[in-house]
Parts: sequence; structure tokens; C-alpha cells
Amino acid sequence: QVQLVESGGGSVQAGGSLRLSCAASGYTYSSNYMGWFRQAPGKEREGVAAIYTGGGTTYYADSVKGRFTISRDNAKNTLYLQMNSLKPEDTAMYYCAAGRFFNGRYQWQEEHNYNNWGQGTQVTVSS
Repeated sequence: QVQLVESGGGSVQAGGSLRLSCAASGYTYSSNYMGWFRQAPGKEREGVAAIYTGGGTTYYADSVKGRFTISRDNAKNTLYLQMNSLKPEDTAMYYCAAGRFFNGRYQWQEEHNYNNWGQGTQVTVSS
């Protein structure tokens, strides 16, 4: 089992930046992908970005490409999401997730591939 704790959320004006962190503990070697998902009020949860922990390959939703960067510090067992040029539509609860699967390109956005989730951190972007 992997325990995930997110931090770094908050309120920011459009155009601003935030960096989310996700501290992982427990049997972290059971997962080979980590990702960020978000859920806005009244909407389904969607994949934002993911990273293959074994080699660093990253994946992004089209809506955040060029603005968000996912990274991982293996020594600290911490996942990050650097969010720049934030927009009001980025407002959501952001969740960190970890899972083990083998076709990242096609599987990273599917929630059922992740078996460990954090509690979430709220990001609010005002116009």
C-alpha cells in the first residue's frame, strides 16, 4: 500500500502559478506510474498529467500542455505539479495517484489503473 499526501493548493489570480506536491510513503515500489487528476464541481475527474517513475516519461492532457509540468524527486519520494499561466477553468480539487500498469500512453488517464489516491488539495483560480 502507498500513502499519498498532497499539499500546495491555494487561491491565485489568473496568470499566476502554483506548485503542488505529493509525498509518497509505504510500498512505493509497487507503483510504476504516478499522476495528477482533478475534479471540478459538477464534472467528472480527469487526468491532468502522469509520469513513469522508472524512466521519467511524461504525459499531459491537452488542456494543460505547455503550462503544467509534472516531475518527481525519487530521493524524496515526492511528486510535483508545477502549474503556470493558470486559468479559472483550472479550478478544481487536485488528486495525486499511484498505480502499476504497462502501457502509459493509452492507460495513464484511466482512473481504474491507479490503486492509491491522496485526499486532494484545492486549487482556485480567480479571473
